[in-house]
Amino acid sequence: MASHRKPRSRIPAPLTGHSRRTAVGFTTAALASVTLLSQSANAAPTDPKPAAQSIEQVKEKVDTLYHQAETATQRYNAAKERTDQQRAKVDKLLDSVAQRTEKLNEARRMLGTYAAAQYRDGGMARSAATLLFSNDPQDVFDQSHLMDRMTGRQKQAVDDFQKQRVKAAKERGKASESLASLTASQKQLKVQKKTVQDKLTEARRLLANLTAKEKARLAAIEKKKAEEARRKAAELAEKQRQEAAARKKQQEQNAGGSGSTAPSTPSAPANSSKAAQAIAFAKAQLGKPYVWGATGPSSFDCSGLTQAAWKSAGISLPRTTWDQVKAGTRVSTSQLQPGDLVFFYDDISHVGLYIGDGMMIHAPKPGDVVKKAPITEMPIYGSVRPS
Repeated sequence: MASHRKPRSRIPAPLTGHSRRTAVGFTTAALASVTLLSQSANAAPTDPKPAAQSIEQVKEKVDTLYHQAETATQRYNAAKERTDQQRAKVDKLLDSVAQRTEKLNEARRMLGTYAAAQYRDGGMARSAATLLFSNDPQDVFDQSHLMDRMTGRQKQAVDDFQKQRVKAAKERGKASESLASLTASQKQLKVQKKTVQDKLTEARRLLANLTAKEKARLAAIEKKKAEEARRKAAELAEKQRQEAAARKKQQEQNAGGSGSTAPSTPSAPANSSKAAQAIAFAKAQLGKPYVWGATGPSSFDCSGLTQAAWKSAGISLPRTTWDQVKAGTRVSTSQLQPGDLVFFYDDISHVGLYIGDGMMIHAPKPGDVVKKAPITEMPIYGSVRPS
């Protein structure tokens, strides 16, 4: 039989003297820990290194997010280009389907005319009707007695109807395939767009959470980095001048040593005039905002700017950095000429237009504008001379 007695409540045993001392010891230690933690949290930092390191970490994280966003932007640009091309193809195919359908309807009307005439003459009304409504008119025409009763013009009308019907079916099939491809491209475009937006949102959140002092510290770090990049650019420009002078001297020696028949300056690239036009265009865009995926005229991303600049000079460049790096002749950094494209990072996610003296014009990142900058402020992947 089940017991209905209430369970006994557990009553803690009274503390012995040793237990009380132990408990008091633990309580005191816990209070001390809480006090120390509270003091550490509220005390003003006396050593600037932890704060500086924290800002360095934030900067590194933000730079990484911007870099990832720019890589995603190039993927977005590639997906958008595919989408635009596929949409144009679909539009063309739909126009072709419409034209083919019109021709099919015309052939059908012609058959209808012959069917009506045969009906009035009491001839092949049933056969003509069978032809018009059959899923496979060829089965009807395989009947030799029907073919024997047709005139040459009737046979031509039947043949034309059959051809137009087959061609219309093929055109509709191509259009359906292209529409499916367009849908896939649009989905990819949506994915890349969200990736860019997520990266930029996270970067903005990190920056927004900084205090005024932290933002000032971050600005000081970026200023120091920019000064170091300018110093390296000046060194690079001097190295380029020395190598150019050495090449000129070698040319003079090869021409006979006197220099009388040698060119007075190193030979310019064949497209130097076009390069000057591209640079002039880029300079006219200084101060316009960076907007990812933009190709002008009021805003640009990095590859959109270089594409537009060279387009103004009559040379068509692909849309993405990954394709632009293949559009021309590779040149070394020491032999850069104004107008050359300089690519950055191992993933070739950024590009600028070289203008000489170690400097470029580029569209840097969201929140910034088209501006001049040293090419040494980012790791260089390689350079290309468009042609």
